[in-house]
Amino acid sequence: MPLSIVPALLLAAVLIASGVAKLRHPDDLSGWADLGVPTVLRRTWLLRFHPWGEIALGIALVLLGGILGALAGLVALALMIGYLVFVVRVLQAGTDTDCACFGARKRITVMTGVRNGWYVLLALAALATGWTTPLLGGPVAAISGTGWGWVAGLAAAAVTVALTMWPVPTDEADAAPVQPVVGEVGSDGEELDDLRSLTPAVPLIRADGEQVNLRTLSMQQPLLLLAVKPGCGSCTDVIAGAPAWRELLPEVSVRLLLRETPQNAEITELDEPQSLHDTERYAYDSFGIMMTPSAVLLGADGMLAGGPVTGTQQITEFIGDIYESLHGERPPSEP
Repeated sequence: MPLSIVPALLLAAVLIASGVAKLRHPDDLSGWADLGVPTVLRRTWLLRFHPWGEIALGIALVLLGGILGALAGLVALALMIGYLVFVVRVLQAGTDTDCACFGARKRITVMTGVRNGWYVLLALAALATGWTTPLLGGPVAAISGTGWGWVAGLAAAAVTVALTMWPVPTDEADAAPVQPVVGEVGSDGEELDDLRSLTPAVPLIRADGEQVNLRTLSMQQPLLLLAVKPGCGSCTDVIAGAPAWRELLPEVSVRLLLRETPQNAEITELDEPQSLHDTERYAYDSFGIMMTPSAVLLGADGMLAGGPVTGTQQITEFIGDIYESLHGERPPSEP
């Protein structure tokens, strides 16, 4: 196997695997917003085409050579550079952002940048060598014989797989969320006791700087926490919707839950209900909140009443569930 065809084959495998994974676990436009994808590109049709485009590009890298192989390599290089730019911007911003690069969402870390940098190198090599293979058949048609090229190819494959499958650190790994259990807010919920758990008695900081105990606070009034963060594109609608949800659910204290300190958060709410600040991730880790926006409902009985749920649409539906549990009907209009 000529060493020159290895990059194209490896990159094709990555693209096809990525496309198939995205078809199995589709992303949403909010995820693209978090990554910083320009507004002009955040279109539903493009989101649905994206995995098919990756698969088609992977097949082209494998089966096309000559000028067509070079063009496929050029498109792959542009795509990989774009992916790398998005990741680098997220890392520079220092925000907790996830990407569905291979279907399931995972936290973007330095290793994500290293992995995508490796993909850029593969794309450069594929572009440089793509024109040397047969016009029709490309790298597949060029495979012949055995030798040291196989050894180099296997080594490069090992690096590619290792970077692609590099695990997220255990403290950042996806946690299994508590399944939504929405009942009468603040009631004893006898039939649901075996499914519910105690609200964690963890310390949080109010916007005015006072430390509060989450369980104690929730027992004063049912509490709906909206976990959001600055720079999170999909959080914008949730933050904007909070005032309307407070009007819709006067029985519930709807509060923003932020990771930043009150002084550093751009969206700190000093007016009641004040925002809550979880700088040590006590609440985040207790509820298994790994992505924003997320929402969790705490009952006045000191028990978890529902959630967490993640995503703007899911949160909106969750609000409707809470309203229905209180009033016996769906809200008159979605906030």
